Formats: sequence, structure tokens, C-alpha cells
Amino acid sequence: MTHEEDQVAGLLLAAGGGRRLGGRPKALLEHRGRPLVEYAVGVLRAAGCTRVHVVLGARADAVRERARLDGCVLVDNPEWESGMGSSLRAGLGSLAGTGARAALVSLVDQPGIGPRAVARVLAAHQDDTSLVSATYDGVRGHPVLFGAAHWAGVAASATGDRGARAYLKEHEAAITLVECGDVAEAYDIDTEDDLGHLE
Repeated sequence: MTHEEDQVAGLLLAAGGGRRLGGRPKALLEHRGRPLVEYAVGVLRAAGCTRVHVVLGARADAVRERARLDGCVLVDNPEWESGMGSSLRAGLGSLAGTGARAALVSLVDQPGIGPRAVARVLAAHQDDTSLVSATYDGVRGHPVLFGAAHWAGVAASATGDRGARAYLKEHEAAITLVECGDVAEAYDIDTEDDLGHLE
């Protein structure tokens, strides 16, 4: 196992339009004084991902303008309205040819999942066939790590809002589960009520 950091790219899905938040893009919600997308990139970096790709969609220009995303590869997903699946496909596509051997996928709207949880998932990476998922009290959540051998299959099955769910279900027996409930909370920022989680 050499240099997980160089081999595993962080892939942040940040394209959502925040439909249930009155159309406020999740990437631009404020958390600790900065846009949420910037915070989420910081989490991936702190956990050890040196290469970070960020998939943008809703109000991508405003996100580029307001968030400091230096050193990230920014990937535009023009089909972001069709759901998370298209963002996952765009993100995995952007990793082709980069030398990355695995993608650690995280979601912009889960600020309760910090570097300690992400680092645990990262540490479970072994090779191209690795399939790793964080669990919270035994329930599978994010981040999820896909070795490069899985990318084509994930991309082929990622439709609508399901993302990689169908693929993970089919390959359940192969997933390494990493419990993170003791160091993170897996809530989503989806509705007005959830905004109370932001600081």
C-alpha cells in the first residue's frame, strides 16, 4: 500500500440546486463563515486527499466566484437537474487519465461528516478493486470509496438521484464497512429545518 493520498482522489458532489431550500444551491450555503463547498473541500484535504475534484451544477458561476477552491479540479455537470447520478458520472469521468486509482465520494450537504470519518474510509483503501463505505450505527452512508475497477460499473448504473445505490446493492458482499458513528453525524442539509445544523 503506497501513498493512499496520491492514489485516492476526493470527489465532492456539489451540484445540487437545493430544491427544498427554495432553490438555494447547497454549495453556497454558509457554514462557519464560508460557502459549504469550501468547507467540504477542506474536510477532504484534512483527511488526506491531495487531489480533489468538485462537481458543480446549480449556479456554478456564482460558486466559482464566491468559494475559494484553489487547487481543485472543477467539473461542470450541465445535467445536474437530473440528479446525483449525473454528477457521479461526470466526476468519475473527470478522473480518467489522472493516475487516480480510487475515488472517495463525499456530498457537499453533509457537514457533520468531518476529517476523522473520511480518513477512516481512506485508510481502508487497498487497490483498484477496493469498495469501502462509511456506516453510521451500522447504516451505510458517505463517504464511499470506489477503486478504479468499479468506475465503469458505477457510471453505467448511476441514474437519477440514486447515485451508486444500485451498484452498491449488487456488490454488497464486497464492501468493506467502516463504522464512523462515533466520530461523525450523517445528516443531510435538505430542508429549511436542516439549516439549524449549519454554524
